[in-house]
Amino acid sequence: QVQLVESGGGLVQAGGSLRLSCAASGRTFSSYTMGWFRQAPGKERDFVAAINWSGRTTAYANTVKGRFTISRDNAVNTVSLQMDSLKPEDTAVYYCAAAGRDITTLRHEYNYWGKGTLVTVSS
Repeated sequence: QVQLVESGGGLVQAGGSLRLSCAASGRTFSSYTMGWFRQAPGKERDFVAAINWSGRTTAYANTVKGRFTISRDNAVNTVSLQMDSLKPEDTAVYYCAAAGRDITTLRHEYNYWGKGTLVTVSS
């Protein structure tokens, strides 16, 4: 069982930066692929970024590649998402998720989810 709690959301102007964090409980955190998804109002929950258990392999959605960076610290059970050059279209609730398998971008393959943190980017 893994419990996830996101933090770091807020209001930022276009072109600005935010850093999201996700704190995980459970002794087996280091064995999970961790991912970030986002959901804008009235839209599906979409993949943003993922990182494998060791941190050596990452994956990004094309819409955020080059602007967002995912990282993890297994010593403190935390995964982070550094978001730079933010755009109004990045506005969404951002969710942290854990998958008990190798790195994946597929929402249905993630077993555990946080409650989300809201990111609002003003133009």
